[in-house]
Amino acid sequence: MTLSEFEIKRIEKLFNHFCDRRVPEQYRDQIRVEFRIRDADVELFESRPLYSDPSTWVSTRIARFRKSPGNGNWIVYWADRNAQWKRYEPCAPHRDIEALLQVVEEDAIGTFWG
Repeated sequence: MTLSEFEIKRIEKLFNHFCDRRVPEQYRDQIRVEFRIRDADVELFESRPLYSDPSTWVSTRIARFRKSPGNGNWIVYWADRNAQWKRYEPCAPHRDIEALLQVVEEDAIGTFWG
């Protein structure tokens, strides 16, 4: 399943705004919060320069949002210590990805941001 052009534009606007708010501009040479869209997935990750080679950036997975092809609900996942995706059980699937992005931002139990 792929997302419609309308959904992609909405997600790009929503996630660009989120990423811009998350890290002030003056620190973006040290840390960035970024996203990528692939098929029916949106992956949120944090990037930092590699200590031994600051010209190389490394990324750490934060959250994945996946749209279910059956009912159109979004499900949020978190990355464990081995960078494997696990469903974030405290949050039920939701029709609106924005509601799930808010759950990740609030991070009530420290799963996404530590």
